[in-house]
Amino acid sequence: MTILVTGATGRIGRHVVQQLVERGVGVRALVRDPSKANFPASVEVAQGDLLDIDLLRTAFKGVNTLFLLNAVAGDELTQALIALNIARESGVERVVYLSVLHADRLMNVPHFAVKFGTERTIEQMGFSATILRPAYFIDNDLMIKGVIVNHGLYPMPIGGKGIAMVDARDIAEVAAIELVRRDQAPGKLPIDTINLVGPDTLTGPDVAAIWSDLLGRPVAYGGDDPAGFEQNLANIMPRWMAYEMRLMAERFVSDGAIPEVGDIARLTRILGRPLHTYRHFATQIAAAEAKSA
Repeated sequence: MTILVTGATGRIGRHVVQQLVERGVGVRALVRDPSKANFPASVEVAQGDLLDIDLLRTAFKGVNTLFLLNAVAGDELTQALIALNIARESGVERVVYLSVLHADRLMNVPHFAVKFGTERTIEQMGFSATILRPAYFIDNDLMIKGVIVNHGLYPMPIGGKGIAMVDARDIAEVAAIELVRRDQAPGKLPIDTINLVGPDTLTGPDVAAIWSDLLGRPVAYGGDDPAGFEQNLANIMPRWMAYEMRLMAERFVSDGAIPEVGDIARLTRILGRPLHTYRHFATQIAAAEAKSA
């Protein structure tokens, strides 16, 4: 059987493809530009995107299981619904969907509401599905490492309630495990939801303290007000998206992103190893900076 991976060239998708290759299953990667795919030779590359119906139908031929990842976009819900309908039309019965932690609670944040709506659609369409709900990606902080290292400031307004940031590698490995489990099951499995979290629930000051320790000099937390965060993002992304990220940050400040009881133990059992920590991520960056200094 073949597993189709959408978002295959992104931060999570590449790890998912590699994890599936290591497990010896058939993988087809949906990409917009095949010249940028750079996958192992065993991976079949399908050109297309989630709004190109003809190419999408071609990509779904012979597919049994779908990994559905679609990024934040103005038409994110349309993309997800088209993919699910083409999947059902093509005979695909098994889905692993990348949602977001607390999608059902933070409904004023557009992409949270979209992902919760997609979760409900998957359920109503009768797929055998695993819903993966990751917290904030540790790897997102790669985008701000220059601010941290060069200016001594941790600028993400994540607040004081705490965020259980999760490593992209942990997300992808759980996704691959679930894809293989669904794909190889002799019959239809019930819908399952897995919260993907990191082992530590960290506040803004906690993260700044980690960086201070590793860099050997003070790193300050930029504070909880997301106004400056929104303005900075507006320089590198569409204005509506910067505002949406502000809404997410506001909910991080007011609610946090805290695991449910048993989440960490469950993930550790699934992976058969400890979860990656934020300190491990920061240690690698600090070591690289020290080496280049």
